Amino acid sequence: MAFPINRARRLRTTSTIRHMVRETVLTPHDFILPLFVVQGKGKGYKEPIKSMPGCYHLSPDMAAKKALEASSVGVPGVILFGLPDSKDAIGSGAWAEDGAVQLATREIKNARPEICVICDACLCEYTDHGHCGIVRENRTIDNDATLPLLARTAVSQANAGADMIAPSDMMDGRVGAIRKALDESGFQDTVIMSYAAKYASSFYGPFRAAAGSCPSFGDRNTYQMDPANSREAMREIVLDIEEGADIIIVKPALPCLDIIKTTRDNFLLPVAAYQVSGEYAQIKGAAAIGLVDEVSNMIESLTAIKRAGADIILTYFAIDAARVLVDKMTGGRAGALMPKDVACNLVD
Repeated sequence: MAFPINRARRLRTTSTIRHMVRETVLTPHDFILPLFVVQGKGKGYKEPIKSMPGCYHLSPDMAAKKALEASSVGVPGVILFGLPDSKDAIGSGAWAEDGAVQLATREIKNARPEICVICDACLCEYTDHGHCGIVRENRTIDNDATLPLLARTAVSQANAGADMIAPSDMMDGRVGAIRKALDESGFQDTVIMSYAAKYASSFYGPFRAAAGSCPSFGDRNTYQMDPANSREAMREIVLDIEEGADIIIVKPALPCLDIIKTTRDNFLLPVAAYQVSGEYAQIKGAAAIGLVDEVSNMIESLTAIKRAGADIILTYFAIDAARVLVDKMTGGRAGALMPKDVACNLVD
């Protein structure tokens, strides 16, 4: 029997041909770098995070330096998570004008205004019980009592200069409450990047250790989504869009590639995906003991997230991945390009 005319391997013959027909292309401009900012540690503070190798607790000025480093390799923005000096039952540190996130936002904007600053809007890092909302006496989360506090947090962050507010609490109605508060405070152009489909995932463990946000009792299953559900994610996304979300986030990323794909196929808004701490730590840990190659695993995982349909990827690998991509484009001469060239011209 004659061999078939079609040979799929023809398009894999050389590196040049493979690049010409590549369907999914990563660039540094796809990435957002998460940063953990601490308050009251003084200037120049930088402490390694044990649960997340390569990540640090940073004072606001050091957060600005890290944001500049990310920008220098083409990463367009950062998302800030704050760790307060003290916590209380309502998470009042979240909207403090001298809070770590607010101070870091100002530092970054003063250093380079074009860097996109996204502020996570949630109470879990600021409450003494570690939950994302107000706790009633019977240890349930009071959804409606939490909304004004999230709105107050968002306005404080926008006032500090945030370009985007990213509510991650998963309270019903929080996008609408934040949009209303921002508009009434003169921040009509401030973007809401909503964690629209955020699952109650076991992949968040290293982050909770880094942010000091582990719940002191129970879990978050009454407000974060059941990982077994997909249609529910579409409902959550519809609700957030109706309330005024401009960008929607799926979290976590790799365990939810199907959700990213379905979201991309059904909605016109930009789709972001968060490659969370557990995904990052697994690659780092496996690479540290020689089980996998860190660089290839990093790039393959990020490519999969973009292939599924993510326009934006929040990842702790942002700087490392950007450097790898720039080196590939320049043949190891990354210094030959300015940041704007990286953002505009990177093709492989």
